[in-house]
Amino acid sequence: MSTAKVASKRKTKCPDEATADKNEADRNGKRCKLNQRSDLPFPAGICTMLRLPWVENADGLDACFVGIPIDHGTSYKTGARLGPRHIRMESAHIGPYNAPTGADPYSSIQVADIGDLRVNTYNLEKCCKQIKEQLGDIIKTGCRPLVIGGDHTLSYPLVQSLAERYGPVAMVHVDAHSDCTWSDQGEKVAHATPFARALEEDLLDCKKVFQIGIRGCTPGPDSFDWQKKKGFRIIPAKDCWYKSLAPVMKNVREVIGDTPTYICFDIDALDPSCAPGTGFREIGGLTTSQAQEIIRGCRGLNIVGADLVEVCPPMDPSGLTAETAARILFEMLCVLPGVKYH
Repeated sequence: MSTAKVASKRKTKCPDEATADKNEADRNGKRCKLNQRSDLPFPAGICTMLRLPWVENADGLDACFVGIPIDHGTSYKTGARLGPRHIRMESAHIGPYNAPTGADPYSSIQVADIGDLRVNTYNLEKCCKQIKEQLGDIIKTGCRPLVIGGDHTLSYPLVQSLAERYGPVAMVHVDAHSDCTWSDQGEKVAHATPFARALEEDLLDCKKVFQIGIRGCTPGPDSFDWQKKKGFRIIPAKDCWYKSLAPVMKNVREVIGDTPTYICFDIDALDPSCAPGTGFREIGGLTTSQAQEIIRGCRGLNIVGADLVEVCPPMDPSGLTAETAARILFEMLCVLPGVKYH
């Protein structure tokens, strides 16, 4: 997948006005076809998200899919850098119409795949700066990024970019882990620390943050005290067992209101029986139908960006986890502001 080119960086410069006009006309022609998915057989063609067209940048888009292929912030099993590629591959037969909900995204908003960000896969600090800069260029156009991860470290520069434009954002965070660890093996930037950094930098509207599906072992009984004191609302996985999450999401909508909102979905929120392909599995997780309830329950929120992280394809050769991730990303697309419902 080619590297995404942000709005301020063109591949070539036009030598004269005539060429510039022609290039602008070409771009406008492409825009008219943005939502026309490939009509080739499912296994054929260039591998883009949901078989959408690939374009160089976010100009004129209401939403875009963008990959961030990193995993050098992980503390255990690696392989999440391959997530964007595999999720795109498994998305080929998804859409275009969401029959259970009536969502018809391609008839109402402009969306395309803009490829992968150019990232430093050796130096995590430089990588995060690159992510923040490139996502910032996407977000400043008014486009809502749907990020395909990649390990959870990427959520830190994503929230930085969102807060730079919108101020502190609300967050619906679906995960097995709270990812508010102050530091991991002495490092303040890692896949377990993104929301500690977000708290430290006042990037979140803390009284409008929900963490759903939290479970597993922690360093001690006070592991969640810090974010709770800040206002985070934590909904443990055990409180989700055997029940619909529609009432939870009704409360989420009431609390968040029209505040600009970021959706973060770590695939390990799901039980390993549903999504074995991740590097830090925790039993007793959410079901796929609960995941759908959560995302569908975000309809009506002012969603300004989202990500899906920690898919580790080497841990699941069947492709089940990547396909599940692709379906959740499609559900995210369907609840964006402006999407038409029948």
